Amino acid sequence: MPDYKVKQGDCIESIAFKHGLFWDKIWNHPKNSDLKEKRKDPDVLSPGDTVFIPDKEEKEESGSTNKCHRFKRKGVPSRLRMILRDEDDNSRANEPYVLIIDGQIFNGTTGADGKVEHPIPPSAKRATLRVGENQEEYFFDLGYIDPISEISGVQSRLNNLEFDCGPVDGILNDKTREAIQRFQEKYDLEVNGEIDRATRDELEEVYGC
Repeated sequence: MPDYKVKQGDCIESIAFKHGLFWDKIWNHPKNSDLKEKRKDPDVLSPGDTVFIPDKEEKEESGSTNKCHRFKRKGVPSRLRMILRDEDDNSRANEPYVLIIDGQIFNGTTGADGKVEHPIPPSAKRATLRVGENQEEYFFDLGYIDPISEISGVQSRLNNLEFDCGPVDGILNDKTREAIQRFQEKYDLEVNGEIDRATRDELEEVYGC
């Protein structure tokens, strides 16, 4: 099978789903070891990355005739996770919400830490979240964040954390530098407007990936 060229919005789980494979069979394949080392996270790939797709393998199980046998089918473990906070950075705990993913509707209540977590189809691309009694509405593009090693990945994370960079264009412009400085100031980093190692590490920790 030819290698797969990553497009915007792809992750290892969505690629595996398209090819009828489990994500770990692709991610842990020796021919993808360089990609695994480079990206670290199977959920965060960059457009243009190359993924080796192994062939499907038949699996045989033995069993006695004239008897019942139980087989457990492996599921697809894709999950949407997020932490909701208010403008003062406090967790939005125990608030009702409605989550809509590809037409599926989930109702729930945020956790004590403001967490929302749900299994989702690997092919899901859009989500809508309505939170609180006033049903504040938020829209999400699933899988569209670039690796933090890319300027566009830094911009996306800062924008989502409300440090406005403007368009996610991969250009380290004045507006992006100003957003970086605001982030650095808030998290007690050296305020230099540069995407240095300490800033990347803190941004990855705050954002969660």
